[in-house]
Amino acid sequence: MSLTRRTVLKSAAAAVPVAAATTLPSSATTVTEPAAIGRLADKIQDGMAKYAIPGAGLGVWYRGREYVRGFGVTSVDTNEPVTADTVFRIGSTTKTFTATAIMRLAERGRISLDRPVRAYLPDFATADPAVSARVTVRQLLNHSAGWQGDYFEDTGDGDDALSKYVADMTKIPQLTPLGKVFSYNNAAIGVAGLILETVYGKTYETAVRELVIDPLGLNHSRYFRSELTGFSVAASHNIVDGKPVVEPSFDRVPRGLSAVGGLISSARDQLRYARFQLGHRDLPQVISERTRRAMQSHPGPGGTLFVELNGVGVSWMLRPTAQGPIVVQHGGDWSGQHSGFLFVPERDFAITLLTNSESGPFLVAELFADDWALQEFGGVNNLPAVPRELPQARLAEYEGTYVAQQIGFDGKPEDIGLDVKAEDGELVASVGGQTMLRFAFYRKDYVLALNPDGTPSHTRANFVRGDDGKVAWLRDGGRLFRFHAAGTRKASAFSRRVL
Repeated sequence: MSLTRRTVLKSAAAAVPVAAATTLPSSATTVTEPAAIGRLADKIQDGMAKYAIPGAGLGVWYRGREYVRGFGVTSVDTNEPVTADTVFRIGSTTKTFTATAIMRLAERGRISLDRPVRAYLPDFATADPAVSARVTVRQLLNHSAGWQGDYFEDTGDGDDALSKYVADMTKIPQLTPLGKVFSYNNAAIGVAGLILETVYGKTYETAVRELVIDPLGLNHSRYFRSELTGFSVAASHNIVDGKPVVEPSFDRVPRGLSAVGGLISSARDQLRYARFQLGHRDLPQVISERTRRAMQSHPGPGGTLFVELNGVGVSWMLRPTAQGPIVVQHGGDWSGQHSGFLFVPERDFAITLLTNSESGPFLVAELFADDWALQEFGGVNNLPAVPRELPQARLAEYEGTYVAQQIGFDGKPEDIGLDVKAEDGELVASVGGQTMLRFAFYRKDYVLALNPDGTPSHTRANFVRGDDGKVAWLRDGGRLFRFHAAGTRKASAFSRRVL
């Protein structure tokens, strides 16, 4: 369910590229592959070797052509090559499918984003009765509902799994005022999925198949493993002694989380989906141009989720650049399956990468959080972030323990957190005395997250202040970790990625 920070050793796992499947012009003239695609392939293969990633699927839309291919193998046990049609679990990019299906119903007048959830789910309740009555569909989709988001209780595999999942949400505490603070919220998207299921009158998975997946011709995108017969399927791998090992236990995703991160898809399908979201007219117009643009604008509260965000629109993370064009982004994580997905509408550029290893986030961060791919293909880059050392007096207010909570498959809460102290002009975050991260400030309350040795992790985080102006939270991986003054509590675990 999560990825703890660890050093991943270099592996001898194969990283052999499969020939690209490209869309060529109608003439018989062969078009030379751009040098940038070759540099990207080299970077992926280098990263696979460095981080022990057995296989990856890549899709790129660049200068009016698509490039889709596989690298490496689906499993170290079988050595079957990954192709453009090999399917991986895409994790949280699923949320954008949930939202797109909802927008189809919104266009039909059956759902309004600004109506309360209870207009569609009259019995909906979380721990705060006032929030339960007022929260809107839009606030579910822009991650501003304010309650604890990492809720993963397994409610079975029946058609009632999603309704059971939502019915148990009274156990989830409210962290911040409704609509005021961005905090990545898996549970809120589960509620959105139940609204879709209820209004459409069929199971969530059927609704998305009929409203989005099938109309777009995504022939290798499915929710159930039983539907993958005949497909090339990427196995999930753990890292053991620096080498990838197939781990079947990673495969299970409770059905109640289908709307949150249950979709299985291929690089080719993901790139086709990206082209649809870019507005390409050669694809079925599942939603109108106006609706598509609305999903990618008017963000809610901003902050960080590995990158800086203006906020989230209708499920899409909206990321600023130094040059002005907005990057529309998602991606997803599940045990042994980690992926990136972004596009830049003003540059007509899109990229997706699917990986089958618990170490996948390291390569995903290099390509989807850092500047390299954006500069290479879109001519844009992140907002500047030049780290600077701060004096002890400035760092003192951030020192303490930061604790978040998640609810696991068994329905029981688990605390995760970090002890943070000042050292050499930066902050050092540790668990049990072991350094997990370093934080280097580049502007007030915003930090670059560094590896324990001080090298870049390519990601960012930020501190959030309360109404009294004092530090109240650390936002890392989009999650809120509550501040506890130094000496009042100790961290016992740390996790940065799930869904």
